[in-house]
Formats: sequence, structure tokens, C-alpha cells
Amino acid sequence: MKKMQDKVKEFCERYDLHCPLEIRVLDLVSEIGEFAKEIIKATDYGKKEFEFREGIEEELGDVLFSLIVVANQLNIDLENALDLVLKKYEKRIKEKGNASSLR
Repeated sequence: MKKMQDKVKEFCERYDLHCPLEIRVLDLVSEIGEFAKEIIKATDYGKKEFEFREGIEEELGDVLFSLIVVANQLNIDLENALDLVLKKYEKRIKEKGNASSLR
């Protein structure tokens, strides 16, 4: 993941794509919404089984890009963040039988 984070950082620097963190977080939420919209379209609003559509991969790429930009601005190593979360989920599974925080 470090390689991806470096790649995005270099891209943003090359094209001067700097803006405040709060704008980046709103962009991330927007991209997640666009991805969700593609999933909704692909299932005809839950009426049918998921069918891969052109555009879904690009929308997920937008989400990933936006997430990496936010992580970079916060100086968070995404691989380390993922490791922390996997340990948290593993602990929940061992203690409660599932990874949910709800039960």
C-alpha cells in the first residue's frame, strides 16, 4: 500500500491537487455515494442479482484515490491502519463470534 500512497502523493504534487482536508473528506463521501449509485443501478434497486456494469471499477478507483489522498494528508500509513482493524475484528470474532461492533 505504501507504493500506492507514494504514487498518489506524487500525482497530486505533479498536478498541484492540494486542498483542505475537510474538502477531501467530502470528496471521499461523494465518491462513495457515486459507487453506491452504480451498485444500485446494477441491481435495479435491489430487484435483481448484481450484474457488473461498466463504470463500477472506475468509481471504486475514485473511492480508493480519495481515501489515499485523505490518508496521505493525515500522514496515516494505510497498511498499518488495515493491520490495526484486522486485529480489532479478530478480537471481536474470538470474543463474540462475529466482527460486528453491534453485538
